Amino acid sequence: MNDLVAIVGPTAIGKSRLALKLAQVFDGEIVGADSRQVYRHLDIGTAKPGREDMARVCHHLIDIINPDEPFNLAQYQELAAAAIDGITRRQRLPLLVGGSGQYIWALLEGWGIPRVAPNPGLRQDLEERAAANGGDELFRELWKADPAAAGRIDPRNVRRVIRALEVSQDPQASADRQRQKHEPTFRSLIIGLTIDRDQLYQRIDARVDAMLERGLVAEVEKLLGMGYSSSLPALSGIGYKQIGQYLAGNITLETAMQQMKFESHRFVRQQYNWFNLKDDRIKWFDVRQPRAGEEIAALIAEFSGRRLE
Repeated sequence: MNDLVAIVGPTAIGKSRLALKLAQVFDGEIVGADSRQVYRHLDIGTAKPGREDMARVCHHLIDIINPDEPFNLAQYQELAAAAIDGITRRQRLPLLVGGSGQYIWALLEGWGIPRVAPNPGLRQDLEERAAANGGDELFRELWKADPAAAGRIDPRNVRRVIRALEVSQDPQASADRQRQKHEPTFRSLIIGLTIDRDQLYQRIDARVDAMLERGLVAEVEKLLGMGYSSSLPALSGIGYKQIGQYLAGNITLETAMQQMKFESHRFVRQQYNWFNLKDDRIKWFDVRQPRAGEEIAALIAEFSGRRLE
């Protein structure tokens, strides 16, 4: 089987920085596993790799669609598998890097995902119900229809709850098919990065401040000026949503920043549900340890049989 190294963990932990170093050491290419970095023009708010990093190491599944184009888990799984296959055929090492747990596990565990086309009429009906009654009612409905899907979704993520309901109600996609898994065509080594939670929150807060300094407000203004609506799923992520509300005059910039930090802290807790510190499939490393990078490189060398230069 082909080899795949996955680097997972919470936001702002340093996954991208480590992956760049490892890709250069092991002649690798990076496959993104970030549900926001797939969108073009969303750069600062997604902490997307810079041009120099992209030129230094080949990246896949970054900047592949426009913000108003639909994108789902099934598409990601298919594109990521194709990218990994291509990297392997070039005799290079694929590095799967990101913090989107659903993307990571769908690929590593070989989830059988139904290819269900969007149902605009049903989606509009569900959106109207959520607006009128809140998302809790829809989540309870999903739990009855497909408990397995409900267990993988944050109840507050109304967009994903609606998509899961859409899939569950499609006659071609039963819950049994959704839970079916297929054996991946690769063997994987999963590296997890972690740190003390308080220190991680400090890193996140510093990153939010840096995003504002780098021009996040101007980036969102540009997106809106290009005709992309703030109601698009692509612009519903942390940072874009809050800055959009600020530009609409609904909140102050200070409030937007506070909300960005709070939502990012909450997102970390969700990520640790996907990447559990007790999951023995994941080799965890505390990034504060001085020799963590060396130990990770040695582990990859042993796993892949590649030379550690």
